[in-house]
Amino acid sequence: MVDVGAKPDTIREACAEGLITMQLETLELILNRKAAKGDVLAVAQLAGIMAAKQTSSLIPLCHNIPLNGVDIVIEPQRENGVSALHIVATVRCRAKTGAEMEALTAVSVAALTVYDMCKAVDRGMEIGAIHLLTKSGGKSGTYTRK
Repeated sequence: MVDVGAKPDTIREACAEGLITMQLETLELILNRKAAKGDVLAVAQLAGIMAAKQTSSLIPLCHNIPLNGVDIVIEPQRENGVSALHIVATVRCRAKTGAEMEALTAVSVAALTVYDMCKAVDRGMEIGAIHLLTKSGGKSGTYTRK
């Protein structure tokens, strides 16, 4: 594990996104809150927040950082015959190292939660396009995906 002890604490933020595609009927089931396991969007949002808080337990050599805030936004998309949920996680902290892994983990687990809650009706759902959008703070400064 990289020693970050000599680095100063700075305000940091990371934002990641991902997509889970599904059948239109599955998306409508989610949006109408008719899934057998309950409110998919609320549970996926909570799962993403909890996952961000547990990132260092899941990813070997990842530092445990104190999080100041985690926001998860999940929005439906219907484009070119594709139905999906677009997931965006924003993580804020004041720490010696960044929160990119926490944001990426939050998106991944939120998407996995959607899959788990809806797999009985749509095993063909696909999780993908998970990537870092932006990060700020620290020695390396700001990153914005092109």
